[in-house]
Amino acid sequence: MADQSMLKFVTVGRDMPRKRSAEDRGRDFREIYAEFAREKAEEQAGRCSQCGVPYCQTHCPLHNNIPDWLRMTAEGRLREAHEISQATNTFPEICGRICPQDRLCEGNCVIEQAGHGTVTIGSIEKYIADTAWSEGWIEPPAPMVERAESVAVVGAGPGGLAAADMLRRAGFQVTVIDRHDRGGGLLTYGIPGFKLEKEVVMRRIGQLEKGGVTFQLNREVGVDVSFAELRASHDFVVIATGVYKSRDLTGPGGGAAGIVNALDYLTASNRRGFGDPVPAFESGELNAADKRVVVVGGGDTAMDCVRTAVRQGARSVKCLYRRDRANMPGSRREVRNAEEEGVGFVWLTAPRGFAADGSGQVAGVMARRMRLGRPDATGRRTPEPVEGSDFVEDADLVIKALGFDPEDLPTLWNEPGLPVTRWGTVEADFRTHETGMDGVYAVGDIVRGASLVVWAIRDGREAVEAIVERANQTAKIAAQ
Repeated sequence: MADQSMLKFVTVGRDMPRKRSAEDRGRDFREIYAEFAREKAEEQAGRCSQCGVPYCQTHCPLHNNIPDWLRMTAEGRLREAHEISQATNTFPEICGRICPQDRLCEGNCVIEQAGHGTVTIGSIEKYIADTAWSEGWIEPPAPMVERAESVAVVGAGPGGLAAADMLRRAGFQVTVIDRHDRGGGLLTYGIPGFKLEKEVVMRRIGQLEKGGVTFQLNREVGVDVSFAELRASHDFVVIATGVYKSRDLTGPGGGAAGIVNALDYLTASNRRGFGDPVPAFESGELNAADKRVVVVGGGDTAMDCVRTAVRQGARSVKCLYRRDRANMPGSRREVRNAEEEGVGFVWLTAPRGFAADGSGQVAGVMARRMRLGRPDATGRRTPEPVEGSDFVEDADLVIKALGFDPEDLPTLWNEPGLPVTRWGTVEADFRTHETGMDGVYAVGDIVRGASLVVWAIRDGREAVEAIVERANQTAKIAAQ
């Protein structure tokens, strides 16, 4: 008899968890989606077609076994669904919240291509993981056997935390070093709470600590400890620093007060959410309250900034982007959310300078209209200026969200032998993630450039596989 729990996509329509109204969610930094009820999760999971070639799984960087955990959910076997999900994804409750599913798994769902509306994979993944936490199924990493080898992980962002988790499960002694006062990296200080409430991140870090991972916070490599010392005192080192150097805008008036970097702005907001004292927020420097805000950029960071400004009580919020909606790199879902919350998008517009008032405070962005020309190397059409189309977009606060570049680690760490690419990213083998320095591995954005959290998690897991293999080979040779 055919399985009655699946293949319901013809009779059951796609349905997302209830989304709070734009007016309601604009008042706080809580997540905007409610949780699926069990019956609704089972119903939506049952829409999966269980196709022979699951493109959702293929297009997931972690190759999560999505069809199987959807089936387990549809059948009410949530603990099994959790075990399948956790087997390939170190942090499913985080990916379920912040992955751009519309560009990855859901965007490649077979029934979506057939016109029936994609399975709500991300929401179900979040539901499974949140249920696992509430039921106590998620436990600290507990290795079967402790190993003598120690590993230093530099950076407590998603790549570093994924590596730390897998290393502890394999029995290694793990120390995570981070320059900030809390772990999580951009998960903690970059991504706003309306996308990822901070308790979700702190809970995972707490589990790692319970499992034996040591965190050394407020400690910066190259300042408080040298990279050479880390190599000397550990068998392996994993570099997972991310990329934090903000790209800048050139043009006249760039030194005016009120022009800030996206990461500074988001960090101040997130610290405020933790209850930390933030002088730059209290002074108004990094606070959008009652201001005309203009965000320059079209990626997910830009969307985080415009939506944060709404919640801070900005008088108006606009996003300037040099291409059109179809060529925007950020999540389309996030663009829709921003529009619902009152953000205005000024498409095909590029800044060329800034206007300031007599006190040196920014008063506007000098901009020019653009049109799209021939495709560039990435396949996107190149923006070209439209002569005679200059105008000024009024602004009291301008936030630059143009992306991030890597810091110069060989110089900062006094390690000229650390191999880097011409873009400044650390050069590492794309399979093992080992660098040209013996026993040193690198994962995440510091290798890829600014990318997705899910790719950093994949890199961290793959690097640990290589470290385990290397450590086992070394132990075998020593025993001979």
